[in-house]
Amino acid sequence: MSKAIAVTAADFDSQVLQSETPVLVDFWAAWCGPCRRVAPELDAVAEQLGDKVKIVKVDVDAEQDLSAKYGIRSIPALFIFKGGQVVDQMLGAYPRQVIAEKLQQHI
Repeated sequence: MSKAIAVTAADFDSQVLQSETPVLVDFWAAWCGPCRRVAPELDAVAEQLGDKVKIVKVDVDAEQDLSAKYGIRSIPALFIFKGGQVVDQMLGAYPRQVIAEKLQQHI
């Protein structure tokens, strides 16, 4: 079971934009091989960083409006939000060390 929280347009504001902690949003799709490869890396980062960050997933097929709003053209796209704003992003599948280091910069 993934440690990432699935979010939709209905709860994106409360889960991401209004979060007290930095949030990594994984824009993904079930058919995307690299997205499936990055999922266990994100789970490891969630375990490592604990309550310091929140990791959520947005299914780009189900949430096309959110994908368009943030200009998602390729996946996986990992966006880091802090204070309701995008402060960093990574496109592609990265190992847990790289993801954790990037998140640490925003804690």
